[in-house]
Amino acid sequence: MAQQNAISPTRAENFPEWYQQVIKAADMAENSEVRGSMVIKPWGYAIWELIQRDLDQRFKDTGHTNAYFPLLIPLSYLEKEAEHAEGFATECAVVTHHRLEAQKDESTGKTRMIPTGELTEPYVIRPTSETIIGAAFARWTSSYRDLPLKINQWCNVMRWEMRPRIFLRTAEFLWQEGHTAHETAEEAIEETHTMHKVYEEFQRDVLAVPTIPGEKTEAERFPGAVQTFTVEAMVQDRKAIQAGTSHFLGQNFAKSQNICFAGRDNTQQFAWTSSWGVSTRMIGTLIMMHSDDDGLVCPPRVAPQQVVIIPVTPKEDSRQAIIDHCQALAATLRQQSFHGYPVRVIVDTRDIGGGAKKWEWIKKGVPVRIEIGPRDLDKGSVCLQRRDQATNEKSFIPESELIDSCTKLLQDIQDSLLQRAIAFRDSHIQKASSLAELEANFSTEGDADWLLVPWDGSPDEEEELAKRLRISIRCIPQGELGTAEPAPCILTGRMTTRRVLWARSY
Repeated sequence: MAQQNAISPTRAENFPEWYQQVIKAADMAENSEVRGSMVIKPWGYAIWELIQRDLDQRFKDTGHTNAYFPLLIPLSYLEKEAEHAEGFATECAVVTHHRLEAQKDESTGKTRMIPTGELTEPYVIRPTSETIIGAAFARWTSSYRDLPLKINQWCNVMRWEMRPRIFLRTAEFLWQEGHTAHETAEEAIEETHTMHKVYEEFQRDVLAVPTIPGEKTEAERFPGAVQTFTVEAMVQDRKAIQAGTSHFLGQNFAKSQNICFAGRDNTQQFAWTSSWGVSTRMIGTLIMMHSDDDGLVCPPRVAPQQVVIIPVTPKEDSRQAIIDHCQALAATLRQQSFHGYPVRVIVDTRDIGGGAKKWEWIKKGVPVRIEIGPRDLDKGSVCLQRRDQATNEKSFIPESELIDSCTKLLQDIQDSLLQRAIAFRDSHIQKASSLAELEANFSTEGDADWLLVPWDGSPDEEEELAKRLRISIRCIPQGELGTAEPAPCILTGRMTTRRVLWARSY
């Protein structure tokens, strides 16, 4: 009899519902009473903390410092940068009152809380912080000697989401947003590219998520930006997820926020600014990219627990000896370092069945499972299972070998997940040279490959085609994918060296 999967439906049966069930089975997060907002439970939040820890160090290594700015942004601040405000207008949550008063409903006898004390100026709950941080930068900058300003904040933001999906699209989510101000355009552009590269390397090396780095088209740019750079990830249903962006803002926000300084020639000049951010959406990307029909598969570098040791104690008289041995092994493994931190090991001593324990840790995606029973104790061996392999695949190895190879084992799992994801992505990016090929690829409701095509269309033409086929240009890719000989644009027929990636997306 074939083994039944832990997750129902499977990926093939219903990918969106499978995704929700993986989150539930791993006990990562749940919907809250507030529509579109989530409760991130300890296992999910532990992943976010590990993401934060690694990224935060990368930001500090590139010269940034952390700060915090207000949650509420005066509406007048957004009005100063019209293009930016218009881009977020339909997603803004607005605070209009500052007080609640209790009023008793005479017909029902119930007490209701009524908003009173209307504000003289409404506040917007931050959808992003360019305007409020720009106002601070204006206060902090008077001379070229004050530059560059390189600030990051870890915070929550709110964008009123009509079709929420946990981690991928929620009304309130967690993120970091970096904001910088520079003396010259060249410095701001260099900053934009530096952070774009930081995101690409972090997602590849830590999340085992291989992305396509590139530039957004004019139609897809961040509102108010001169250039937007993105890292695009392909998940298992072949849809794209925008996993991080970095924006060169030119002087647009500096002029609207009056971020100016006395230059080296004593003339008043406007600063050049950038912004960049990633969010808890990366957790959704990780789930959709690596997980299987038995639950979450978590790359070791962001796994809340990297090794779980399960004592197998069929006889009460040997129970304590096996548990003590497992605790001693865990202590030994914790003395080892994996990418600069002690190996994270847990011994599961709960008084529940071994099968239930095994499947719980499988569904949570722990990279390495170790079982030790009386026979293993006698032989000095362990039963080893890897989460990147089939759930029924196991090997029996000497305990000493596990101790000697633990960090290598974790890195092997990390690397195998990355290579698997790269192979999947590369096999589903195809080249096309005609509009008919594009239409045929995206004409069905099923999974569709990404198409790399010559493109010289206008923003309006791009928008019309995107709306008709329910797809979008994910980016103008950099590197090998972006290098090409002149060819006719699939829409206009004009010769172009530019290539773009069309895909369905979340």
